[in-house]
Amino acid sequence: MAADIIAIYPGSFDPLTNGHVDIIQRGSRLFDRIIVAMLVNIDKAPLFTVAERVEISREVFAKYPNVEVDTFDGLLVEYARRKRASVIVRGLRAISDFEYEMQMALMNRHLNPEVETVFMMPAEPYTYVSSRLIKGVFQLGGDVSGLVPPMVMERLRAKAGGKI
Repeated sequence: MAADIIAIYPGSFDPLTNGHVDIIQRGSRLFDRIIVAMLVNIDKAPLFTVAERVEISREVFAKYPNVEVDTFDGLLVEYARRKRASVIVRGLRAISDFEYEMQMALMNRHLNPEVETVFMMPAEPYTYVSSRLIKGVFQLGGDVSGLVPPMVMERLRAKAGGKI
C-alpha cells in the first residue's frame, strides 16, 4: 500500500496572490496533501504579519480538506522531513525564475535526495504576478483587485484605511 504523497508549497505569501491560489488548488488535486508553508523570515519587512498571512490562507482554503497552512523557519528540507513530505512545489512564472529555482532544487536534492521538486506554472493571467509586484503597486495606490483573492483585497483596503 503506497503512502500518501505530501507536498509542501513554501513561500512568504505576502500577500497571497491568485497565482499562488491557482497552484495550490491544482496541487490539491495532484497530491494527497499539500502544505502551504509560510517562511518566517525576520529579515523581511512584511506587509502582513505571519499570523495574518496564516489566517488569510486558512480562510481562502477552508473548503479544501487536503490543504494545510503552517509556518516554518530553517531549512526547507528539514521541515519536509518533519512533515514526512516527499515533494516540494515551486511556481515558475517566467524563464527568469528558472535559474534561481533550479539552484534551490538542486541544493535541496543534495541535502535530502528523498524529496523531489515539482515546478508548476500558474494560469496564464497570473504569469506576471508576484507578491513583490502586488505589494509595490498597492503601496503606490494602484488597483490590484482581480490579482489577489477577495479576502486579501479586503485586508489590503483595511491596511490603506479604505482609501483603495
